[in-house]
Amino acid sequence: MNAQLVAVLVLAAGTYAFRLAGPVLQGRVELPARVQELLGQAATVLLVALLATGALTAGHGFAGWARPAGVLVGGVLAWRRAPFAVVVVGAAAVTALLRLAGLP
Repeated sequence: MNAQLVAVLVLAAGTYAFRLAGPVLQGRVELPARVQELLGQAATVLLVALLATGALTAGHGFAGWARPAGVLVGGVLAWRRAPFAVVVVGAAAVTALLRLAGLP
């Protein structure tokens, strides 16, 4: 068997095991309230870090000012509970207009 195929099968089995562990252990393992709170905060921190790296970097450098401005506008529109299409179009429009104006 090919080594890459074995690696893919092992990763697939591990992923399936992680997905199966939640429903199987739901009633058996009780996490303290503090741990549950920390897990929620950790998920938020990871999402913010992903947003920041996606908005601020391109390749190995800074993405310029247009992209973070568009992400900021999209975030404000989402926070104000605008429809999803308005959020996407608003963020894209701000980014496009700033790039058209000459900002990188």
